[in-house]
Amino acid sequence: MGVFKDESQAPDADNQPTPHAVENKTESATEHQRTVGEHATEMPPGGKPRLNTLRREVDLSSLLNSGEKTELTALVGRVTESMLKDLTQLFDPVRPDGKAEATRTTFWSRLPNYLKDLSLGDPSNGAQARANHVENVKPSSSKKTGKAQDKRGDAHSAAGAPNREENDVVPRLQELKKEALLHFKKWQVAVNKRINDISIKRSPDSQPDPASAGSKKRPPLNKRGPKTASTPAIISLEADPVLVQLYPPVPTTLSSWPAEKRCLLLHALLLLLLSIENYGAYTRTLLQRMTSALQLPLRVLTEDELRVCGALAQIAKDIPPEFLAPKRTTIPVSASGMAAALEAARIGSVLGIVGIPGTAAASLLGIMGENSLAAGQLFGIYGTRNPGKMMDHYLKDVGDFAFLPLRGSTGENLELGKIAPESRRLRVILGISGWLTSKDDAISPWQCLGHQSEVYAVRWELDALGKLGSSFDTLVRSAAWSMAKKEIMARASLFSNLIDSYWPESLLRMSKIIDNNWNNGMVRADKLGAALADVIMSKAQGERGVSLIGYSLGARAIYACLMCLAEKRAFGLVENAILIGTPAPSEPLAWCAMKSVVPGRLINVYSENDYILGFLYRTGSIEFGLAGLQRIIGVDGIENVDVTAKVSIHPRYQYLVGSILRHIGWEDTDTAQIARDEAEMSFYDDRNRKHEERRDAVELSKVAANKENGQGIIRTRMRKKNKK
Repeated sequence: MGVFKDESQAPDADNQPTPHAVENKTESATEHQRTVGEHATEMPPGGKPRLNTLRREVDLSSLLNSGEKTELTALVGRVTESMLKDLTQLFDPVRPDGKAEATRTTFWSRLPNYLKDLSLGDPSNGAQARANHVENVKPSSSKKTGKAQDKRGDAHSAAGAPNREENDVVPRLQELKKEALLHFKKWQVAVNKRINDISIKRSPDSQPDPASAGSKKRPPLNKRGPKTASTPAIISLEADPVLVQLYPPVPTTLSSWPAEKRCLLLHALLLLLLSIENYGAYTRTLLQRMTSALQLPLRVLTEDELRVCGALAQIAKDIPPEFLAPKRTTIPVSASGMAAALEAARIGSVLGIVGIPGTAAASLLGIMGENSLAAGQLFGIYGTRNPGKMMDHYLKDVGDFAFLPLRGSTGENLELGKIAPESRRLRVILGISGWLTSKDDAISPWQCLGHQSEVYAVRWELDALGKLGSSFDTLVRSAAWSMAKKEIMARASLFSNLIDSYWPESLLRMSKIIDNNWNNGMVRADKLGAALADVIMSKAQGERGVSLIGYSLGARAIYACLMCLAEKRAFGLVENAILIGTPAPSEPLAWCAMKSVVPGRLINVYSENDYILGFLYRTGSIEFGLAGLQRIIGVDGIENVDVTAKVSIHPRYQYLVGSILRHIGWEDTDTAQIARDEAEMSFYDDRNRKHEERRDAVELSKVAANKENGQGIIRTRMRKKNKK
C-alpha cells in the first residue's frame, strides 16, 4: 500500500520514523538554525554542494524591530505552508461539479496506457484502464463500443479488474506525492533557516514604534536619499489584480506599512533568498505570494529582479576560463569590485530611497556577493558538464536543435546562458514554435516577450516544420477545406466527428497532403520534449527557474517534457508552462503529473472551433480527450483559457501568442510587437479571404458556363427531334 493511509496524513509525513536523511534534517531544523557557526551538511535546493555552509547573520535593525521580524518570520511560514497545502491538494482529484471524489481509488485506477512509462501504474493493466476510462467526451453509441466491451469481457471480468488496478496504482501515486512533498519540504527548511538568520542587534527600547514610523527617531523618508521624480508615486502603489487573483493575499500587519517600506522589505527578501544559491520555481513563487501579501504590484518585484541581476551578472562576468573546471570551488570577489557592482545596481535601496546600509545589503546576498563562481552557477556559466558535448548529444535525436537568444546574442554560440552579461536575467523563458512558414518563424512569435526575462526561441527540425507549414497553407486555401468547414460547422459538436470518425469526403481526400507531415512532426516533438527535459535537468539554465511557452507541436513538446520531468521526479525546475492549442490528451492523470513539477502557472489554451486540430488528431487517442479543444477538468490548479472567439483555424495561433499572453495577465509583454503581430494576422486572413473569393468567382463562372452549354445542347437536340 502507499506511504499515506489517507489524505490527512500527508502533511505529517515528516513526523513518522524514516531512514531518509532529509526527514531527519527536517525534524532537527529548528535546533540547527540556531547553531551559530555550525557547518551544514545538507545540499541546497539546487542539488549541488554548498560553497560555504557557515551560518551568516544578517542585521536588519535599520529596517525591522524585533516585533516586525517575528511577524515577517510568521508570514513566510504561513505562505510556505499555503504552498505546501496547494501541492497536497493537487493529489485530491475533483469531479467536474467541483466536489471531491468520494474515494480516490475510483479516480486513480483509471491510468491510461500512454502513462505506463511514468512508473505510476502497471503497464500490463494499461490496456484495461484505457478501455475502461473515457474522460471529457461522451462515448459513442456505435457498434464499435459494444465490440470493445465484448473483448474486455472475454479478457477480464468487470468486477475484478478495478481491484487489481487499485492495488497497483495507488501506492505508486502515493510515492509520487511523497517525493514531491519531501522535495518541497527540503526547500522549505532552507528558506526558513535563512529567514531565521535575520538578527536585530538594537535593544527593543531603541527601536521605533511601528505606529510611529517616520517620527523623531527616524528622519523623514524624503531626507534619507535624493528625491526623485518617481517618489510621489510610491504612496499610490496598489496591488496587482491579476496577482491577487492568482495568489490571494495572506493576512499580515506588514501590509499596513508605508508603500516604500514594503518595497524595501521585498527587496531584502529577494537578496536573502538569492543567498541560498538557488532562484528556482519554488523561490520565485514564494516571492510572488509575498508581493501579493504585501499588497504591491508585481512590477515592483520584476524591476527589482532586473537591478539585482545586473549586479550579479557584473560579479560573474569576469570568471577566467581556467577557473571553470568543476574541481574549482571558489573565486573570491574583491571588496572594491563587489562594492562597485552593488552600488551601480543601487542594492539596498528602492526607488531612490536608501534604506539598508551597504554592509547589511552585502550580508543579505551572502556567498552570492563574495564568490564569482556562486554567481556563475546561478546563470549557468559554471557547471559540471561540457555544454558543447551536451548539444552534440541532443542533436543526435533532434535535428537543428539550438537555443536562439532574442537579446544579447554573442554570435554562433547557441547554448543556454551564452549571452552578453547585460542581457542576463533571473528568469528564463523558452518559446517553442509548432510549425514554420519561413526560417524567421522560429523567433518571430516570441518577440512579443519583454526585456525583463532571458528569452530563447528553441530551434528544431527546420525541414519537418517547414513542410508542415506549407501543408497548412495548402489546406487552408483549398476548396476542399472551404466546403468541409461549412459541413462541419453545421453539425452539433466537433467531438461527434472525432468519436465517430465521420469527416467530409472532400477533406479526407486532402489528408494525404498533411497527415504524413503532421504525424512526423508529432514524433519529433516527443523527442524534443525528452531532450528539453534533459537540458533542464542538467541545469544548463543555471540555478534559475524556466518558463515554457509553446503552440501546436511546440505545446506537444512541452507536454512530453513535463511528463519526462515527472517521471524522473525533477521537481522545482519549471516555474510556468503555457500550452496553446495542444495536440495531447486532456486526461486528468497526465495533467496532475505535469502540475506536480510546475509550482507556478500551468495554463491550457484551447479553442472549441479548431477544426483543423481535431481533423489532424482524429487518429490519436481521442478517448482520452484533446487538450487543444477542451478544458482540463478533475485537477486542481490548472488554468483553462478559452480562445474560441479568436481562433477559428489552427494556423492563427502563430500570430496570437502575444495577444494570448496579454489576455492571461503575463507579467512582461511588448505591446507594440503584439499590435504588429495582430496586423500581420489580419493580413493573413485578408489574403485567405480574397483567395477564397476569387476561387468562388471562378467556380460560379464555371457553373454558369456549364449551364449555358447544357441549355444549348438541349435546344439543339429539340430542333433535331422536331425535324424528324
